Amino acid sequence: MNENVIKFRKPQPPKQPRPHLRKLAIILAVIAFFVAAWAYFQFVG
Repeated sequence: MNENVIKFRKPQPPKQPRPHLRKLAIILAVIAFFVAAWAYFQFVG
């Protein structure tokens, strides 16, 4: 009703980073690198 009232709220806790997603991304990048290297030597070299 009254917009001049200050509403005190608990601050939202910061979201924790997800280490599993980072580890998964690194593993997928390494696998993709080896697949790309294999494909390069298979078809070009």
